[in-house]
Amino acid sequence: MADDGRDESLATDEEDSEPSCEEGASLSTAMVDDGSTLIRRLEICVAEAEKRTGKNAVNMGENYTVYLIETRPMDAVNDGRNPAPDSLWRRYSEFELLRNYLLVTYPCVIVPPLPEKRAEFVWHKLSADNMDPDFVERRRVGLENFLLRVASHPVLSNDKILHHFLTEEHGWKEAVYDTGFQAKADSRLRALSATFRVRNPDKRFVEMKHYSDELQSHTSQLLRARARVADRLYGVYKVHGNYGRVFSEWSAIEREMGDGLQSAGHHMDAFAASIDDILEEEEHYADQLKEYLSYAEALRAVCRKHELTQFELEVCTQDLVTKRQQREELATGMVRTFSLKGVTNKLFGAEAPEQREARLKLLEELICEGQDGVKDKTLECQEQVERGLVDMQRFKEQKDKDLKEALISYALMQVSMCKKGIQVWSNAKECFLKM
Repeated sequence: MADDGRDESLATDEEDSEPSCEEGASLSTAMVDDGSTLIRRLEICVAEAEKRTGKNAVNMGENYTVYLIETRPMDAVNDGRNPAPDSLWRRYSEFELLRNYLLVTYPCVIVPPLPEKRAEFVWHKLSADNMDPDFVERRRVGLENFLLRVASHPVLSNDKILHHFLTEEHGWKEAVYDTGFQAKADSRLRALSATFRVRNPDKRFVEMKHYSDELQSHTSQLLRARARVADRLYGVYKVHGNYGRVFSEWSAIEREMGDGLQSAGHHMDAFAASIDDILEEEEHYADQLKEYLSYAEALRAVCRKHELTQFELEVCTQDLVTKRQQREELATGMVRTFSLKGVTNKLFGAEAPEQREARLKLLEELICEGQDGVKDKTLECQEQVERGLVDMQRFKEQKDKDLKEALISYALMQVSMCKKGIQVWSNAKECFLKM
């Protein structure tokens, strides 16, 4: 996409590579002190979009879009002072960087998704050009929705980097990279990309991961069905334009029926033209479904992060058990015959007492370190479970409310569309009665 520029390389799949919840808390030491969410303290909107031309990282010309973010203190708004808003411009790639930072810093949180980069699940007459004015407008709405989601989240809304993004035009990127999130993201990305299997997975997270797969499947099927219906509906409406043409041409040869046919033709023309606005309105409802299609991936990412932490805990625990067994063998002199140590003793003889004491001392140190590691991983895993389940419950309540409202509004729009069709044919009938 043109507006992603050189920053696109920085906004990669870091969502799968975060530090622990404790690390996330330490990365955001300079949080907003007020316990309330940011949305209660700051009015936020993405007011407009603007196309620009500039140079990219390889000094080639590019077209891109920037979005105007406006903010005002809520206390001033509530007092009726209505001051002029503070404003700054951001590119889509900067929104991506902000979201990647939040993903890395808060692995227990289901981070709201961004609107799509390129139009998907479109019907054939809808432009898939990411510079198309209608697409840019829908993206503007989606970016504003993203900011409002984040600003109303009980955890994300109090992050200082988010506040910088909204209020500081320059220097906020430097503040992001100063947190060190990029290095942590890169190291955890490699870990998450590896194949591993958890022996004792948390059933709640397994169920949630399965639910996210089902949610993604059902929403994608619904969007595909809606695109097919839109294609056919567009054709049906436009074919009504043939009625208008025929009635208008017919009216030219009729003396008594001419006026009625001409009027009916106008109604048919208006009916055929109305489908463009109808389907454009439908796209806004489709965008709401697309948001939850992306939410499914965010939900799955939280489950995957917990699996990694659980796997690391199991590895640490097994390593500790192995070292304790080695200590027991050294202390008692009971070495398993088919172990590596047993074979070595058979070939080269038992080791000297001094060597054994040195090894025992080293094992004791390693066991102490292992115990601390298991304790830390256990606490991290427990914290992930607690915070993750709290945010999952919050997400479920939000999802149920949003999708219910979206589906009801979509149904009402369909009812209204059918009523308009009935009204057009009722008007045509009146025209025919007057002939």
